[in-house]
Amino acid sequence: MRLTQEHKELQRTIERFVDNEINPHIAEWEKEQIFPAHTLFKKMGDLGLLGLTKPEEFGGMGLDYSYSVVAAQALGKIHCGGVPMAIGVQTDMATPALARFGSDELRREFLAPAIAGDMVACIGVSEPAAGSDVAGVKTTAKKDGGDYVINGSKMWITNSLQADWICLLANTSDGKPHQNKSLIIVPMKTPGITIEKKIHKIGMWSSDTGLIHFDNVRVPQRNLIGMEGAGFMYQMIQFQEERLWGAANSIEGMMHVVNETINYTRQRNLFGSTVLDQQVVHFTLAELKTEIEALRALVWQATEEYVAGGEVTELASMCKLKSGRLVREVADKCLQFWGGMGFTWENPASQLYRDGRLISIGGGADEVMLSIICKFMGILPGKKKNA
Repeated sequence: MRLTQEHKELQRTIERFVDNEINPHIAEWEKEQIFPAHTLFKKMGDLGLLGLTKPEEFGGMGLDYSYSVVAAQALGKIHCGGVPMAIGVQTDMATPALARFGSDELRREFLAPAIAGDMVACIGVSEPAAGSDVAGVKTTAKKDGGDYVINGSKMWITNSLQADWICLLANTSDGKPHQNKSLIIVPMKTPGITIEKKIHKIGMWSSDTGLIHFDNVRVPQRNLIGMEGAGFMYQMIQFQEERLWGAANSIEGMMHVVNETINYTRQRNLFGSTVLDQQVVHFTLAELKTEIEALRALVWQATEEYVAGGEVTELASMCKLKSGRLVREVADKCLQFWGGMGFTWENPASQLYRDGRLISIGGGADEVMLSIICKFMGILPGKKKNA
């Protein structure tokens, strides 16, 4: 895909913002294991960066999805994984269904402030016993008068310790598991919501991740997004944007580690020459860059088809699968070339090593992506092609 002048201007704006407002604070935020989401998101909202593809009448810019992909790639220049992931939750994971299917009243109350950076959002799908198996979620939202009464738990929820509202997937009937779920906007200060703990992870430290309990939480039925029972379908649509966004976001982070590894191995001497002079080193780095650029091309192919209104479930799943596996390969091989320095906490390769591991788990594990691809290929047992 050929970038327009507008794409390039957006890219430069985000890269300047990352250089000035984010990267100078990464070490501090990683140490504190949280970043000031309201402060940072407000600055981004003031620049129009949180609603690129959202409707103009609610404060968005009304652009096509290629601009989200450009933004995701530029945010990949952040020197950690947690902050860009949190931004992606706000822009491309918790808000797409609300923007596309929500009522005007609901969008004015929750979408517009999220675009402006006045509210922080999170997405509530995963549970202690249901991650990639979205149909298996147990949280319920039962009608009582004009309200839904919500009971259950959500786990691995990014932004949850700072969020103002959650886009919650819950069972609203006892019907079939793909037809009984709905997406509901739930303000996080509603009585009955308890954030039990901040989960201590091996990576993504600057991103707050919580376990949330819902005990007879009441919200008005008008907080329903779109049609009742359509939540599973809406969430599958959100997943396409999440997976494309995540794959795009991984590209510049990998290139940063490759380039830093080149700089380090060019200066480090070994047996009378530099480490970079060893054929296994420079050949490996050349292969890694080739793989990264191949991923970039796949992401742009999927993006072009998505913008044109095409079906990209298979391509988005390939992007997600490839990015998760390639991040692990880049981090591991580059870390090796740093020697002992690669085993230190502040090293860029070790940062990618611990942060990037999540890509193969969150938003649908590698095995789920493989199953989706097999389904589209017509080779999944018991399934016909495109069935």
